[in-house]
Amino acid sequence: MADAGRHPNITIHTLSEVVDVKGYVGNFNVRVLKKARYVDEKQCTSCGECSNVCPVVFPDEFNMGLSSRKAVYIPFPQAVPSSYVVNMNECMGRGCSKCLEVCDKKCIQFHMSDETINVKAGSIIVATGLEPYDPREMDEYGYTRFENVVTSLEFERLVNAGGPTKGDVIRPKDRKHPESVGFIQCVGSRSKKKGGEYCSNVCCMNTIKSSLVLKEHNPDISVKVFYMDIRAFGKGFEELYNRSRRSGVQYLRGLPGSVEELDNGSMRVAVENTATGRIEFHDLDMLVLALGIKPSNGTRKLQEMLGLQLNPDGFYLEAHPKLQPVDAATRGIFYAGCAEGPKDIKESVTQGTAAAARAVRLMHKGAITSEPITSMVIESQCKSCGICAEVCPYNAISVDVKKKIPAKVNTAACAGCGTCAAECQFGSIVMNHFTDEQILSQVDTMLGENAMDKILTFACNWCSYAGADYAGVSRLQYPPNARLIRTMCSGRVDEKFIWHAFEKGAPVVLVSGCHIGDCHYIDANHWTRKRIEKVRKKMAKKGIRPERLQLEWISAAEGVRFSNVMADMEKLRQKVSTEEIAETAKILAKKDQKTTRESGHA
Repeated sequence: MADAGRHPNITIHTLSEVVDVKGYVGNFNVRVLKKARYVDEKQCTSCGECSNVCPVVFPDEFNMGLSSRKAVYIPFPQAVPSSYVVNMNECMGRGCSKCLEVCDKKCIQFHMSDETINVKAGSIIVATGLEPYDPREMDEYGYTRFENVVTSLEFERLVNAGGPTKGDVIRPKDRKHPESVGFIQCVGSRSKKKGGEYCSNVCCMNTIKSSLVLKEHNPDISVKVFYMDIRAFGKGFEELYNRSRRSGVQYLRGLPGSVEELDNGSMRVAVENTATGRIEFHDLDMLVLALGIKPSNGTRKLQEMLGLQLNPDGFYLEAHPKLQPVDAATRGIFYAGCAEGPKDIKESVTQGTAAAARAVRLMHKGAITSEPITSMVIESQCKSCGICAEVCPYNAISVDVKKKIPAKVNTAACAGCGTCAAECQFGSIVMNHFTDEQILSQVDTMLGENAMDKILTFACNWCSYAGADYAGVSRLQYPPNARLIRTMCSGRVDEKFIWHAFEKGAPVVLVSGCHIGDCHYIDANHWTRKRIEKVRKKMAKKGIRPERLQLEWISAAEGVRFSNVMADMEKLRQKVSTEEIAETAKILAKKDQKTTRESGHA
């Protein structure tokens, strides 16, 4: 951090918050709210005189409330900049002014105010960090009721040489040295009811490290670890685990069911030891809760600003877990550290380096190259309704509805999903390389002969089409009469493609795409779902069975699911009679004739 603060090409905005992000790759406009620190950071020498005379005392957040600080303070050692800050919500202001009187440099300035900074950037790296799980939700462990139950973060500050006790391990309640310490694993992790269902990655090894530190302080101390299973994946981690066991640390497989406090302040823990199948009671002087990791508080707010995706656990979703592990679906945005998922220090450093390399690779040419699969607006046909701008997941389309100015597509921001073309009711948007004419021609070709024997399928490029390929590579059996039309996204499947397929004699039509929440184009498949529901309602009104149109979500790794879906579609196809297909074509042909007459009259 100190090296970054001294680097001439790096600007660090402390006490700052991103409040708005506009633009696209190569041309992001970021608005940052820089909060006042009420101390001139360039003049401050960190002498500490202001803090010495400050009469206001508050719990120190850095030491987890185990020590105190003043209203004017340095947030943590080695903070950048190395300057004091005044918390005006705690300071007595000019009613006190003791800090003003002792500051020879006149650094303290109560008249400072927040300022807004506009930053232009070509790419953005999201490194929002993490939040520790709040154990008050799991009060069965007594964190809110018993002083000698502490979190792993509080324990970390107790054993740290720079902590409030200078590394001397004591019980918070009576300040005595504990003779026995217990650790409870997976607090807030791997739980369906409380916390997250995912593994937080760092808890096991952090507990193992803490147990070794305890044994270094006092070799005779009794240390017990209650766990589901120890996950010691990584270079040297298994050896560290074995070293902890050799030092005398007891590992008991089973999580406590209840915790109660004894008269002497110790904790009595009831746990089912799954290795022996018996209920055991352990008396411990101190109990440590190994906290899990949660996404940072600002994750969802930033996700809305940047148009990013979240996985079911609440972390940011990468473009591809293997091929693009640090890239967001939105071009020009990358992830680092625990923004994308729980990581230890080594993994965070690795991903941060990768994200920086990806950003440099994108920007060093000085110009952005884009794929030719983008939208194009025919201005003469555009009615400036604004629907295309509404459905675009990348905000790549701008249109002035009030002034009736035709829509414009920013090709640098457009990712080519085609949702705008599918939703446009006036045919004013053309998808390069996936035009309406090209797709309709494929429908005509595939249904040109023996149409009633075919399963017409619209498959998105990234998931469903890849899932079909995976099924083939895996040599999974599925009906050979399936005919796939590849689109970049299920959002590209226009309503008229479906009607045209039924008019040409398709017995069944399948639209398939990425799972909801896992779309390659952020949320384009949400519009697919709405569109299919609308078409089914129209089918019912026209007397066409809605079941003949199916929507399925198939990922690239679900070859078995693709095979099963195709088998189900074949069963459905066999239930569609020749008479029903002919009647459907007749109904749709009448509709086309009516539309033609109305167009001619107009």
